[in-house]
Amino acid sequence: MAAASTMPPNATARNPNAPASDSQQHQRDATLPSLRSLFLRAVTPSRPSSWSAAVADLLSSGDPAAALAAFAAALRVNPAALRPSLPPALRAAAAATSLAAGRQLHLLALRSGLFPSDAYSASALLHMYHHCSRPLDARRAFDEIPAPNPVIVTAMAAGCVRNNLVYPALAIFRSMVASDCAGAVDEAAALVALSASARVPDRGITAGIHALATKIGLDGNAGVANTMLDAYAKGGGSDLGAARKLFDMMERNVVSWNTMIALYAQNGLSAEALGLYSEMLNVGGGVRCNAVTLSAVLLACAHGGKIQTGKRIHNQVVRMGLEDNVYVGTAVVDMYSKCGKVEMAWKAFQKIEEKNILSWTAMIAGYGMHGYGQEALEVFSEMRMSGLKPNYITFISVLAACSHAGLLNEGRYWYNRMKNEFGIEPGVEHSGCMVDLLGRAGCLDEAYGLIKEMKVKPDAAMWGALLSACRIHKNVELAEICAKRLFELDATNSGYYVLLSNIYAEAGMWKDVERMRVLIKTRGIEKPPGYSSVELKGKTHLFYVGDKSHPQHKEICAYLEKLLERMREAGYVPNTSSVLHDLDEEEKESMLRIHSEKFAIAFALMNSVEGSAIHIIKNLRICTDCHRAMKIISTLTGREIIVRDMQRFHHFKDGLCSCRDY
Repeated sequence: MAAASTMPPNATARNPNAPASDSQQHQRDATLPSLRSLFLRAVTPSRPSSWSAAVADLLSSGDPAAALAAFAAALRVNPAALRPSLPPALRAAAAATSLAAGRQLHLLALRSGLFPSDAYSASALLHMYHHCSRPLDARRAFDEIPAPNPVIVTAMAAGCVRNNLVYPALAIFRSMVASDCAGAVDEAAALVALSASARVPDRGITAGIHALATKIGLDGNAGVANTMLDAYAKGGGSDLGAARKLFDMMERNVVSWNTMIALYAQNGLSAEALGLYSEMLNVGGGVRCNAVTLSAVLLACAHGGKIQTGKRIHNQVVRMGLEDNVYVGTAVVDMYSKCGKVEMAWKAFQKIEEKNILSWTAMIAGYGMHGYGQEALEVFSEMRMSGLKPNYITFISVLAACSHAGLLNEGRYWYNRMKNEFGIEPGVEHSGCMVDLLGRAGCLDEAYGLIKEMKVKPDAAMWGALLSACRIHKNVELAEICAKRLFELDATNSGYYVLLSNIYAEAGMWKDVERMRVLIKTRGIEKPPGYSSVELKGKTHLFYVGDKSHPQHKEICAYLEKLLERMREAGYVPNTSSVLHDLDEEEKESMLRIHSEKFAIAFALMNSVEGSAIHIIKNLRICTDCHRAMKIISTLTGREIIVRDMQRFHHFKDGLCSCRDY
């Protein structure tokens, strides 16, 4: 397998985020005096507040280094400027993530007596330490303050949330509520507490904050209500019901609508998200959609495979002039990729002028999920040449692309280089991609060895990938080892029991198949029903195994029988090895005939425009027999058939599949 085309180029463009060269730094320094002078012209040297305003203005202009320089100048000209200028100077050190500057300012505050006596300086000091990822230093400073006021307490809690110390943040909030300080809990404090509650598994915490907000009259505050929506949906097992109840009761603005639509979309509830978007347009009280709205709706289209709706939203994006918006543009790329239109995703990607790491990663992932591994690696190369450095998520997309395309050498190369060249320690997601890649390639011992040598505990997805590989390569012994681990990690997932049963069935081990069936029954495990969906003229049609409820059921059955006859004449032989019953071949073939994919393809062929591509979404992995059938149907009908299953995309055309049966 040739790997030369995917190796990194000898020369790569300089990363714009890398430290500047000496000459570049000299040029930048040369511009600073003129920038400072622009602000300092308005300074009245004798007025301390004038210096404070200059430091704050330089900080807000996006140049914390200039703000710190102005602060130093202020102290030289008028030492009385220290008190009003210290808080913005500390925030400038935070913005620059300059711990050294922050420590010097802390020392200055101690010597001058501004810490811990001055509340503004104290809260700014806590802010600085948290932004420099020094929460323990912040805690030590906080403990030195004799009687911290609500502003200081809120700053400490907010810093804890920033550093993902959510339980300490909630403990600080509880102490604030329990204090005798009148009006201690304000909007800022409530927002911090809700942000923390969104990250913990106890949904009662959000409910408690909600009750408190109602009691003190903050439930009508739009910012608090919108953050509460997010907390209900993310904390404590995604209580979307409570979030929707709150949404229906509150006074809604565009942020409220966007939040609720996004929550539905992020939780895979595409129909609910799109329905709410339609409601917003029709009865939203004059609320107009914006870039955030469209990004959320595009995500819903992506999850649901709603290509027709997605195209309409894309047209809306174009009309609003948002095609080059990096966040909306990336959502368009993701939507087209997940709706099976990777060529449209590429066109949308090219429209984004200032691409960021998210947009590059989305395009790499888009090519990867369709089996276009070489194209994904070419985009990855372009990204690096542009000066952007890949991150943790980028490498997941790169390795997944290698896995789906069977690029074994390339996958091994980048798995090793991500740590050695980019300093990113492989996580379970990266190792899972490698296990899948190695396993599918038949390197089962190497894949198993990788799992055993991992520094972190392998998860169910990794063992599941190896179990799938055991089925491909008919390794019953290793499959049983994998299954044992899976039943310990995720005992209620029916997919693993079924997969092991398939391995036993293909090996003719019918007693073990029966043993698995009894185990599933005694453990009360329910297998989710398999279904396939087709979108036609804006309406989604669902087909379940053996379901007869569709209005065209009789016509579909008749069409399918004729199609199967043509397939047999073309050489189709049903693959009955995966039928989990010890039956004769005719009975097994009858069971395969009612698979939802076959009903979906028959319906689509009957009702779609001749020659058009057919898109099918399958909630489970497509079975071996249906995969074989789709290849033959694509030849007989001259149609391209695109199937998105739970694992990847399959493009069937002229008797071949983009996965190359890999």
